[in-house]
Amino acid sequence: MALSKKSLWSFLLLLVLALFLAACAGGGDDGSTSGGTEEPEEGTATEGGEPGGDLVLAVLSDASSLDPHGANDVPSSVIQENIFETLVNRDENNEIIPGLAESWEPVDEVTWKFKLREDVTFHDGEAFNAEAVKANLDRIRDEDLASPRYNLFAMISEVEVLSEYEVQLTTEYAFSPLLAHLSHAGGGMISPASIEADYEAVAGGADPFSVVSENPIGTGFFKFDSWEPGSEIRLVKNEEYWGEPAKVDSATFRVVPDSQVRAADLETGNVHIIDPVQPNEVSRINNSGVASINQQQSVSLAYLGFNTQKAPFDDPLVRKAISHAVDREAIITGIYDGIGTVAKGPVAPGIFGHTDDVESIEYDMDQARALLEEAGYADGFTTSIWTNDNPQRQSIAVLVQEALAELNIDVSIEVMEFGSYIERTSAGDHDMFILGWSNSTGDADYTLYPLFHTDSLGNPGNRSFYSNPEFDELLNQGRRSTDTEERMEIYAEAQAILAEDAPMAYLLHQDYLVGVADTVSGFDIDATGIYQLRDVTIEQ
Repeated sequence: MALSKKSLWSFLLLLVLALFLAACAGGGDDGSTSGGTEEPEEGTATEGGEPGGDLVLAVLSDASSLDPHGANDVPSSVIQENIFETLVNRDENNEIIPGLAESWEPVDEVTWKFKLREDVTFHDGEAFNAEAVKANLDRIRDEDLASPRYNLFAMISEVEVLSEYEVQLTTEYAFSPLLAHLSHAGGGMISPASIEADYEAVAGGADPFSVVSENPIGTGFFKFDSWEPGSEIRLVKNEEYWGEPAKVDSATFRVVPDSQVRAADLETGNVHIIDPVQPNEVSRINNSGVASINQQQSVSLAYLGFNTQKAPFDDPLVRKAISHAVDREAIITGIYDGIGTVAKGPVAPGIFGHTDDVESIEYDMDQARALLEEAGYADGFTTSIWTNDNPQRQSIAVLVQEALAELNIDVSIEVMEFGSYIERTSAGDHDMFILGWSNSTGDADYTLYPLFHTDSLGNPGNRSFYSNPEFDELLNQGRRSTDTEERMEIYAEAQAILAEDAPMAYLLHQDYLVGVADTVSGFDIDATGIYQLRDVTIEQ
């Protein structure tokens, strides 16, 4: 739709308003430097550390890939965001600020021009310039590679190099959250030499993204040093960083699946930061005298997903029945020690497009039985739940298993290592599964499109394999609309369809609980679960 000059200025005002509304910080389980932060809990060190030292973090899960274009999970993103940088960033108020692009301006309703920094080089010495930006955005949008980040930038139709440090992006339609999408970790800039090497390897039969993942080269304040899969990833300070450098010499991410071992390592000084802390360990750590809890409200969603293309979960009556059988309050109270809020829909509070007007599916076993009988499954059936090495998800699986037994549904539980879990749920071999999603752009599009649009089936996020043409069309309209109120109405209507189709049971919006040694200063975690490590110091 062409706009007059007068309409263009109206559109720009609406764009600013949309970005402002998207910046309302909410309160991830599972996905960019964003989100509001809370003041440290009492007892957390906030100053007094010194530059240098080796920061050690004990984390639950290993990364699945270190290529920002090749992964779509938080354990990978928390590593990638220290190595790679994006064209724009978002500050603590969720407002767009310069990143590798120092300025930008709209040319018309579908065209944006970016002026790039001229003092940036990749870790391998390659120059960061407009050609590098084009190589990266073209790669993400290469349908032959099938990047799980594709839908973030699918609306970009052309990337044009105007000069060495000027690049122009053209979109198929006016897309309000474009700058927010460009701030997402999936738009991390990779060395062009690495991209070329990856393409050569793919031509020789290698898996896409494997070369970059094995030796990730970006422009960030940390450089990749080593990766022992299943054990640890080590990053070292980028001494030639163009901006304010990291203050520690290195950051090592150790994979420690056992929560009690993580807590003990923190208390004995073997590690500086642990994530996650189990809710029942909060008091212990806060009273340890050597560490305390950093608690951050998230914009995450924890959910029980159904494979909607496999019987009996191809029947919305069955999906609704199971959703009615899940006691969300019991999950929050019994598993999360009351830390978290019940999820009434997929879009977390504080995200642009969130609505409380859609009817949620409440805990009601009588209604669950009635729906199963209507669907022809009064005698139940046999099925399975897949989950991963997250202990809360395992506990949720047990709770659901016990609840469904009351409905004559026999459920087996299969627990997998996180990387295998992501791969297998992407393939669609599962019945039910427990996972999470964290909104990294502040806009409902980034929850609804990846989780439910037909174009996102599998690895991009739609592991429920849900497909509804009416729903897809609404999301397409939401991407094209430049009217804030119209977009809100579209997303409310889309969420009403989801309430009726029930492709997943929304469980809760949890808080992040991270244990931080009192010797550590400057650490934070944002509302999407990404660690902020550049300003961290350690008291020597």
